[in-house]
Amino acid sequence: MTTIDDIKIMLENSQSQQVIDAVEQLVHSGASKQTLAQAYYLRGNAYRQRGDMRQAMNNYLEAMDLEPDGPAAQAYRTIQEILAFYNKDLYNP
Repeated sequence: MTTIDDIKIMLENSQSQQVIDAVEQLVHSGASKQTLAQAYYLRGNAYRQRGDMRQAMNNYLEAMDLEPDGPAAQAYRTIQEILAFYNKDLYNP
């Protein structure tokens, strides 16, 4: 099974699709709450790397549900600020 450390390495190597697939497997493996929070955060980063801000925000929200004070909260706020400045229509498809 892929670990959080393996997923971080994939993300550093810009292997966003592999990160997304690995997190999906991890989610269905019955991992701990803390591990899932990290996995959703990393998957959000993978989507952000691909330019899919909507999916990134969805994953950050999942991570924040599991770990409200984790790094996903800051990442979510940052994306909100960027989108509010650059693209207000993204919130209203």
